[in-house]
Amino acid sequence: MPTKEIVSEAQSKMKKAVEVLHDELKTVRTGRASTGLVDNIKVDYYGTPTPLKQLATLATPQADMIVIKPFDPASVKEIEKAIKNSDLSIAPVVEGKFIRLNVPALSEERRLQLVQQARQTGEQAKVGIRNIRRDANKQLEKQQKDKLITEDDLQYGKKQIDDVTKEYVDKVDDLVKHKSDEIMLD
Repeated sequence: MPTKEIVSEAQSKMKKAVEVLHDELKTVRTGRASTGLVDNIKVDYYGTPTPLKQLATLATPQADMIVIKPFDPASVKEIEKAIKNSDLSIAPVVEGKFIRLNVPALSEERRLQLVQQARQTGEQAKVGIRNIRRDANKQLEKQQKDKLITEDDLQYGKKQIDDVTKEYVDKVDDLVKHKSDEIMLD
């Protein structure tokens, strides 16, 4: 596999790692209501665990409220049960054919805990990115050892991989900083 392909493959894996981090950070609570908090809660819908966003319309009519309107009114009880069993710590209020979640304001202590959680999630993403870099460098070294690329290609490839790694680590830092600021300001 030529150097460009190895670098390109590493870059696409790093991009995926950043996308996963972005999705994970959506589920971290801030002071205001966000449908991202409940998007991926799994509801037992006719025996199949299904993400809530596929079963209902999610809306935030106020800064401290999430409204869930199921497409199938018969699924209200299952959705309520799934929310209660989730790690959200918010009690659902069933009002006929829809469910309301009142998102309480966060204490300063809880905000700091959430910032710490966001940083840990970001650190895990960075570890994943560094592992991708390590694997790509090993691939390059193997290519050079097998005489498929030259010593110059090896050094050039490693430099490219380091540059891509730095770019994606910086993206992780930016995402975590943005989320931390969002948690502290709301």
